[in-house]
Amino acid sequence: MKVFRGLPNAESRAPCALTIGNFDGVHCGHQALLARVRHAASELELEAAVMTFEPHPREFFAMQAGRPDQAPPRIAGLRDKLDSLTRAGVDRVVVEHFNHRFASLTPQQFIEDILVKGLHARWLMVGEDFCFGSRRSGNIATLTEAGKHYGFQVETMPTITHEGLRVSSSAVRSALAQGDFTQAQSLLGHTYRISGHVIHGQKLGRTLGFPTLNMHIGHHRPALSGIFVVQVHGLAEQPLPAVASLGIRPTVDASGRVLLETHLLDYSGDCYGKLLQIEFLEKLRDEEKYDDLPTLTAAIANDVVCARAWFAEAGRHDHAAISATDRI
Repeated sequence: MKVFRGLPNAESRAPCALTIGNFDGVHCGHQALLARVRHAASELELEAAVMTFEPHPREFFAMQAGRPDQAPPRIAGLRDKLDSLTRAGVDRVVVEHFNHRFASLTPQQFIEDILVKGLHARWLMVGEDFCFGSRRSGNIATLTEAGKHYGFQVETMPTITHEGLRVSSSAVRSALAQGDFTQAQSLLGHTYRISGHVIHGQKLGRTLGFPTLNMHIGHHRPALSGIFVVQVHGLAEQPLPAVASLGIRPTVDASGRVLLETHLLDYSGDCYGKLLQIEFLEKLRDEEKYDDLPTLTAAIANDVVCARAWFAEAGRHDHAAISATDRI
């Protein structure tokens, strides 16, 4: 998959079947839309293309208004989004920098400069509630009429539901915020994971007796925070059991920087620089600020005990399921 930061240069502007959106989480609704784009691209002998934005438009407007707390929490970073789009069969992705200039485009400018000249769109799919251009003044009718003039076809994707619930990034965020990983998995079509490179930290966990793998979270508002039972992919053939903290570490760090710290239960080795995936299985508790390091250490020790108990119980369930299958 080719990834462009901004519009491709003239030599790379192949005609495409296009969809546009934030695609935060690339949930089941997104996946259905992308499958349709991939099918149309194959039928029309075009490249399957996605335009997405960085930062999220709502994040941009929240920052402009001086209200960063109004920005939507992020389900996935750009790396994980691009990985999901690759697995969906997308040929190229344009990551457009969402800024004041882009937000100020009129619908006509967006159509001419972005869709027609910039991306050579021949077929376009968007959601039923898609709006675009300055003050969201363009809509499906605007696109459809423009398509007749410029020679691109427009289709809309109906809402996808799961057990009566509209599948959306907002629904995924809600499930993650509540620690409901079963619901999140139903909406995403897979377990929730965060990937990243292991970086050097303060080495405080090692001092406390609980060394951690540290991953920087590039956005300030992840969709979940707290202490979790997780497993780590990328260090061995099988995922490794662990306990993780995702948050701002209020006891030891006043910077507000978001960090994912993962303590492996039964592994030791040099992991710095490795690209790993952290799979979230169960929420243990919210993040807390403690009065001193001994209290923090005791809390971490209890988290490790709880995580080991969770894996032991999960192992018993797996064994029971296998035994029941053997009896059939």
